[in-house]
Amino acid sequence: MIRIIFEELILISQKDAYFCKLKSIGTMIQRIQTLFLLVVALLVGVLPFFLNLWVEVGGKEVYAQDQVLVSIVFYVSAVLAVATILMYKNRQNQFVMNRLNMILNLFLLGFFVYRSLSLSGETVVSEKGIGMLIPVFSIVFLVLANRAIKKDEDLVKSVDRLR
Repeated sequence: MIRIIFEELILISQKDAYFCKLKSIGTMIQRIQTLFLLVVALLVGVLPFFLNLWVEVGGKEVYAQDQVLVSIVFYVSAVLAVATILMYKNRQNQFVMNRLNMILNLFLLGFFVYRSLSLSGETVVSEKGIGMLIPVFSIVFLVLANRAIKKDEDLVKSVDRLR
């Protein structure tokens, strides 16, 4: 009899723990920076493999999966964005991870600018693909996420001062 009651208490406590976990995930989703970071993760994790980065002189479209280094950088940026979403309880680390992601996207943007300037365009018109703008949009959403994180941190600090 005592064993059955004990097992039911364990099941109830596990359900409560699961409910608490769902409640904390709901808190994470309510924050606007989570939405911005999710957009960044989808932007750099999915779009570069569907939008061309540039078109070579022969007319061959180049995608992110054709360039191993570019593909790796896009994947790392997406993983950083998802990791930042999961660090919702530590706003300072979120801020730092976003800064690292911005630096990574700036390097990627610099590579694209270098690549677009070194494409031959004198005799045959070369085309720059829309995929080259993905790091720009990513940086914009990372900046918006950092502003929201900073607002949250300032709000928490102001509440702590009132205590």
